[in-house]
Amino acid sequence: MTTRTFTMTLGIILLLVGVLGFVLAPGGGLLLGIFAIDATHNLIHIASGIAGIAMAYAGASRLFCQIFGVVYLLVAILGFVATPTDGMLLGMMQVNMADHVLHLAIGAAAGYYGFVAQPAPATRT
Repeated sequence: MTTRTFTMTLGIILLLVGVLGFVLAPGGGLLLGIFAIDATHNLIHIASGIAGIAMAYAGASRLFCQIFGVVYLLVAILGFVATPTDGMLLGMMQVNMADHVLHLAIGAAAGYYGFVAQPAPATRT
C-alpha cells in the first residue's frame, strides 16, 4: 500500500466514523458498543478525515502521516496515563481503553507511512 492510499483510506474511514458517531450515538456513548465518543470526538474524527483526504489529493500524504502519527501516538499515551476515572481526555473528549488501543495502532501505522515507508517509484505515462 502506498502512503497516498493509506492516507486516503484513513481519511475516508475517519470521516465516516465521525459522521456515524453523530448518527448512531447522537448523544454520545459507545460507537459500535466499543468506542467511547461524544460530539467533540466526532468532530475531531471528521476534521482529521477531511484533512487526510485533502492532503492525499494535494500530494502531501507523507507530511500528513508524520504529523498525524505523532499526534495520535501522543493522544494514545495521554489516554493510557492521564485519563481520569470520568473518561475525559484532557477534559475535552470522552475516551476509553478501546480508544487508546485504536489510537496507538493508528498512530503507529501513520508513523510508519510518514517516517519509514519508502515512496512509491514514479511511473511514466
